[in-house]
Amino acid sequence: MNDQQLLRYSRQIMLPQVDIAGQQKLLDAKVLIVGAGGLGSPAAMYLAAAGIGRISLYDDDRVDLTNLQRQIAHHTPDIGLDKVISTLNTLKKINPEVTVLARKARLQGELLEQEVADADVVLDCSDNFSTRFAVNQACVRCRTPLVSGAAIRFEGQICVFTPGADDSPCYNCLYQSEGEDLQNCARNGVIAPITGIIGSIQALEAMKLIMQIGENLTGRLLLLDGLTMEWQTMRLKKNPLCPTCGKAN
Repeated sequence: MNDQQLLRYSRQIMLPQVDIAGQQKLLDAKVLIVGAGGLGSPAAMYLAAAGIGRISLYDDDRVDLTNLQRQIAHHTPDIGLDKVISTLNTLKKINPEVTVLARKARLQGELLEQEVADADVVLDCSDNFSTRFAVNQACVRCRTPLVSGAAIRFEGQICVFTPGADDSPCYNCLYQSEGEDLQNCARNGVIAPITGIIGSIQALEAMKLIMQIGENLTGRLLLLDGLTMEWQTMRLKKNPLCPTCGKAN
């Protein structure tokens, strides 16, 4: 680390759980973010600010006026621009030292496998079940930690899956079906700060995984009710019959 980096990250480095060694792990890390919307925006912004060395960002959508209420990486002049490019521009303003690989594409198939295998941590910030199941399957096969978040209406949830470690369940242990894609913000609405809260927690969990500090959310589903401001924690167990991570696989 040079003097400028020591100054930029000084407030993190002074934390005994982080120190210089932890900051260096962040600088060396490669994070894959799937989705540059309500969750991906704050997650990417905080990870860039914290000094993640490389952020790979995938989204196949463009910025729309309706996105601006909650997708804070995008701004009014960005309307019509690819979300990954808008996000890249924002991240570079926050921290020009971070390498950002922005690709307008729906991450799937062989490319998904390659990107997951190359990442230290994957953040699922997508808004549909088919993508979530595909990302989960790739993470299980590659044994790459997955930080999964979701937000809708006044509700948010987040969980961490660490395939091959701590007897971790996977996303498919939690959800057995892909047939709930009508549950999205366009049809049901979402209050803006919920996406920021969940996306920020995703960034924090990713950093903890990279630095190997604290206790992550593996085996726990964290639920937020924004109307009552109550948090609940559900314990998750690995499903031995899970079609993705069960004993038969």
